Amino acid sequence: MPTADPSASPRAPRGALLGVADPDDERLVEFRQLNDPAFRRRVEQDQSIFVVEGRVAVRQLLESSYQIHSLFVDEHQASAAADLVEAVRAAGAPVYVAPPQVMAATAGFDLHRGLVAVAARPAPAHPTQIVADAILTPSALGGPPLIAVLEGVNDAENIGAIFRNAAAFGVTAVLLDPTSGDPLYRRSVRVSVGHVLHVPFARLSPWPTALDQLRSAGFLVAALAPAWRAGDGPPSLPVSALAARRPAAVALLLGAEGPGLSSPALDAADVIVSIPMAPGVDSLNVATAAAIAFQMLSHPRPEDS
Repeated sequence: MPTADPSASPRAPRGALLGVADPDDERLVEFRQLNDPAFRRRVEQDQSIFVVEGRVAVRQLLESSYQIHSLFVDEHQASAAADLVEAVRAAGAPVYVAPPQVMAATAGFDLHRGLVAVAARPAPAHPTQIVADAILTPSALGGPPLIAVLEGVNDAENIGAIFRNAAAFGVTAVLLDPTSGDPLYRRSVRVSVGHVLHVPFARLSPWPTALDQLRSAGFLVAALAPAWRAGDGPPSLPVSALAARRPAAVALLLGAEGPGLSSPALDAADVIVSIPMAPGVDSLNVATAAAIAFQMLSHPRPEDS
């Protein structure tokens, strides 16, 4: 019996280009009330979807492993982003085109970008596999394996910025404690400029005892905390000093702004690292601090280059 030729398999049907004139059109339910968090949680949970807003992020979506459901554009973007519209249709997803006022009435606010997509939300990844892959993956910039671990980070924009920074500095993966926010929330995806779609992530529990899994895999668990907290618990040093020691692999623990890392999380770390600052300034925005630490830890030492 002859073997089937994979190249001869039929292509996905081309997505339709559909004009919409009514914000109550049932075909637009996936895009409705984007500004209502409670409503969106119900819709996205029921349909296992998430929202991606803006040209750059939608391009990232099309280049990722996530499956696009549909695209909603205003009449201007249907022409201005014609290549993106065609790419979505080629992927087999429908494209809905509407006047700006219909789009605003559907979404619940004026979508200045005039372009928003919906994609399938996959089943949650398992942290064990992510950690196993990460310990074997050096930083994309040539440094040792590096992952980020978030505790209590709920601000969507901070989460998005952390993922964008992680992509920029070769961080292999992001793990989140059970209380941190959703990386696939619309604002997180938008602020990450779609990079959250390419950085593996998973929930880590029970917290913080699950940090032992990272240590067992070969990661040094380093808690990033202001210098004024660095005197308690594990040994402390500037993050630059840790980078100079070139540990085999680092899991950088990051806490929410305001409360910072909890005492149990700090106690569970192998070392506390801080960023030296000018007198009178004791901390940075968590995404900014993460970027500085990622940059220091992700590069090889000059003598290793």
